[in-house]
Amino acid sequence: MKIRIVKPLTLAVGLALSTAALAGPSGNFNVKELDTSKNICNDFNGFVNAKWLAANPIPADRTRWGSFDALREDSLNVQHGIVDKAAKDAASAQSGSIEQKIGYFYASGMNEDAIEKAGYEPIKPELSRIAGLKNSQDIVAYIRDSYANGNPVAFRFYGNPDFKNSSNQIAYASQGGLGLPTADYYSKPDFEKIRAAYVAHIARTLQLVGVGEADAQTQAKAVMAFETRLAAASLVPTELRQPENRYHYVSLAEANKVTPHFDWATFFKAQGADVGNGFSLSQPKFFAEFDKMLADVPASDWQAYLRFHAVDNAAPYLSKAFQQEDFAFNAQTLNGQKEMKARWKRTLDAVEGGMGMALGQLYVAQTFSPESKARAQELVDNLRAAYKKRIENLPWMSDATKQKALEKWASFTPKIGYPDKWRDWSGLQLQPGNYFANVQAADKFNYDYMVAKIGKPVDRTEWGMTPQTVNAYYSPQKNEIVFPAAILQPPFFDAKADDAINYGGIGAVIGHEMGHGYDDQGSKFDAQGNNANWWTDEDRKAFEARTAKLAEQFDGYEALPGKFVNGKLTMGENIGDLGGLNAAYDALQMALAKNPKEAKSKIDGYTQNQRFFLNWARVWRGSIRPEAQLTLLNTDPHAPAQFRAIGAPSNMPAFAQAFQCKPGDTMVRPDDKQVKIW
Repeated sequence: MKIRIVKPLTLAVGLALSTAALAGPSGNFNVKELDTSKNICNDFNGFVNAKWLAANPIPADRTRWGSFDALREDSLNVQHGIVDKAAKDAASAQSGSIEQKIGYFYASGMNEDAIEKAGYEPIKPELSRIAGLKNSQDIVAYIRDSYANGNPVAFRFYGNPDFKNSSNQIAYASQGGLGLPTADYYSKPDFEKIRAAYVAHIARTLQLVGVGEADAQTQAKAVMAFETRLAAASLVPTELRQPENRYHYVSLAEANKVTPHFDWATFFKAQGADVGNGFSLSQPKFFAEFDKMLADVPASDWQAYLRFHAVDNAAPYLSKAFQQEDFAFNAQTLNGQKEMKARWKRTLDAVEGGMGMALGQLYVAQTFSPESKARAQELVDNLRAAYKKRIENLPWMSDATKQKALEKWASFTPKIGYPDKWRDWSGLQLQPGNYFANVQAADKFNYDYMVAKIGKPVDRTEWGMTPQTVNAYYSPQKNEIVFPAAILQPPFFDAKADDAINYGGIGAVIGHEMGHGYDDQGSKFDAQGNNANWWTDEDRKAFEARTAKLAEQFDGYEALPGKFVNGKLTMGENIGDLGGLNAAYDALQMALAKNPKEAKSKIDGYTQNQRFFLNWARVWRGSIRPEAQLTLLNTDPHAPAQFRAIGAPSNMPAFAQAFQCKPGDTMVRPDDKQVKIW
């Protein structure tokens, strides 16, 4: 029952610098942070970021630190003030208001004495039911009921626009059920130590709920064998990036042929889901194996698997022993985190996961002005114009495909700051003093909210990210680009900054998200958001030849000793960076053409073109713990920050011109290896 905030795979995750560090002679870019001892043409990332990173080590409760992380810390501090006030005022707040509900939720999570006293009492009914499972019919009924309560088991189930008819919301069943990051963790020699640590973690977790030491060891091995079998039938992240591997529409009868021991009509009825003629059984191979396991895995092994995950999912909301065990494996072993986050941050994570959009409603009322939204809209408009010109002038694309690309460009929907309408929370019932019950109620409420949308028209006003999130995203099925309020601040956006800073920051972010519409996977969706081919065969081949060169570039970046970036896994983000930075540079030139005086001036000794690239690199300022980096190399579609700082600029002649770099310099890729796509 861990609340996970599901975010689209878009812009990068947590990376560098507090707003306090932004002040400088110009007020928005401090050149004293630059390490001028380094050669800008050979170590651009070091020139911009090494000095700051040396002075700003990763905090003990973090696995990385940089621009994104520090902005998230700023956002957390604002949210902390909001939830703290809501908790203090909950008793006197308007009955049923979001302020009262957030207050109840947060206060219950901060009541450590009550949580400690409860121990694992809140999950004893579930453990009792698991102990009573005798056969596959019992197990299927448990999975069905667990889902109906908002707790996913063994696979993923959710609603999403239909890949072939994006105006309709349909049901999707997808692979899941693993406790380790990806399927590779169960088989590759690189992860042998992590597998051993995971088995030990499972055993310790089971012992916390009264399982004897020897029995816990036996059950832990059974869980590992169970998940290893699921993993063998699962796709890895590079395969899951392919739309054809995420969509397989079937009727209920066809689905039941894949899983004869698991009746989908009964499952959907229990969820209250109207699936109509069918749904996407997205990875049939996985579900065929899942069904075989229902038939041939002993009930005792199913019990061990379900028991462990019931405890593991609930652990963050139980007493200290459970929280510490959860932290020891998931944070320390997998990601190298040194210390547990403060209680208020962990509780705020739960509130964010359970009532994030309600919290966002209070957040934007306090932080985001109409003026900021208007300025951001202006930048979006300018980037749209620049991207259109780039498409029109592509030398490698035929007019027929260009026409389709421009149709997609014309239908982009930008969303800025916060939703135009807010979600209704009146059906969520929370109570003071019972943290686990509140988490469970939020899980159930959000699950029912998702299920209720299945079989209905897609609500294109809805956001997939909260306003307080320091990130941005593109949705191929809605063909929308979304920029939450929390990212519209320095170093990305500053209404008082010169054009170079804004175009090198939020301008490139805007261009990046537009670029996702034309990356290796987004380009497989048309202007309406349907998975359809709008390319000529020749143009697609030309596109893939160019993207292959980009994959080769990133394959060559060594993130850890002997561990390299996966160019295929990070392809979409790298295309977004390259196209987005080029479009942002063009937009800057258009802006400077209207202001020749600014175009010729220098600020703190740097031209507008130079400041544009300097701020781009500053955005990707970041350090990360080796353990966390290893996990992300295998799971994250974003390349490590230091390579994003240099990857796109090294393909741009404009960078070499700005800093007088010469052929042979690291930041000047040879002509035959220079990547030009959008």
